[in-house]
Amino acid sequence: MSRRIEALDVLRGVAILGTLGTNIWLFTDPGGPASAAAGLTGGGAVEAFLRFLSNGKFLALLTLLFGIGLELQYRSAVRRGVRWPGRYLWRAALLLAEGALHYVLIFEYDVLMGYAVTSMLVAYLIGRGDRVVRGWMWAMGALHVAAVALVTAALFGGEAVTGAPDAPGGLYSEGSYLDQVRSRLELADVYRAESVLIIPMGTVMFLLGARLLRAGALEDSARGARLRGRLMIVGLGAGAPLNLLTSLAGPGWFMVDRYLLPPLVALGLLGLVTTLVLRLRGEPGRMRRGLTAVGRTALSCYVFQNLVASVLCYGWGLGLAARLDWLRPWWVPFAWAGICAAFMASAIRWLRRHERGPLEAAWQWAYAAPWRPARRVDGGVPGDVK
Repeated sequence: MSRRIEALDVLRGVAILGTLGTNIWLFTDPGGPASAAAGLTGGGAVEAFLRFLSNGKFLALLTLLFGIGLELQYRSAVRRGVRWPGRYLWRAALLLAEGALHYVLIFEYDVLMGYAVTSMLVAYLIGRGDRVVRGWMWAMGALHVAAVALVTAALFGGEAVTGAPDAPGGLYSEGSYLDQVRSRLELADVYRAESVLIIPMGTVMFLLGARLLRAGALEDSARGARLRGRLMIVGLGAGAPLNLLTSLAGPGWFMVDRYLLPPLVALGLLGLVTTLVLRLRGEPGRMRRGLTAVGRTALSCYVFQNLVASVLCYGWGLGLAARLDWLRPWWVPFAWAGICAAFMASAIRWLRRHERGPLEAAWQWAYAAPWRPARRVDGGVPGDVK
């Protein structure tokens, strides 16, 4: 596909900033991401509702979009007659390395590593027949539901299945940056558990994203409109109300609230955002330009927005998580909105001068490096190594 799908850029922008809407609650908790993820802070009904607006939904949307991107890569390879998965596995390996660096240096709950492993599996499935793909989707979906059911049963049975390591007291409010890096390395088996957990769900969502693209979900056509309508009914008409109930029902429903119902809501978001983009004609406004720019620099924005949140919230930075704890939860949405506005404006300015985001450019260089002709100097004359 030679031209960009405009709705896809906007969807990526929505997913990236929406993912920050989930992560901002982790950064702004004085006890750190592990404490917030385990629900150790409390927060009351207001915070529960605010968390409901983003928790898991935009991660699921981002997962769908990764599947759509994988389908586009597969189409490009087929069109050019290139062996598949071929070089795509190198792309996945680079993503795995990027995720590992992001985890160690910035954020405990990085998702890129899980996406990288999932994409390696799905790369071998995406070109297979419908029967094979449906079989894998049903099998991985059943495995995911079984895992959610088992953990949920354990939670209701009173077992402490929080997934939260015992980080040293004051690590995030008073500890140094290197202390946090050391903690991530020492507790990698616990912090990386989510990356393993989401592989079955990720496989289903990757394959579903590819099938939705083939079915015309992003098309400005009658069949696309019908499909998007059904997605909104399922996701926003049924999934969202059920997800609200589980968000307010208590910690026992944590797994269902984050990993089972949000993928349904993500389908509705995909249908809604695409419909709005296709219906709004004329010159795009500031919001749409900002979301498009973030979508085009998605990797850079994902990593750097987490870095900015760390600087703002942790003790080695401005320490706002501890200083403004008395204003929780009210200050948290404002922090999210401020970071989003800053990144939309910055992405727009960056793309005026550059074709890709900074991390995208570095990543593209690394991707092409193994196939770039080597150079040597022979008698003072540069040339390709034969």
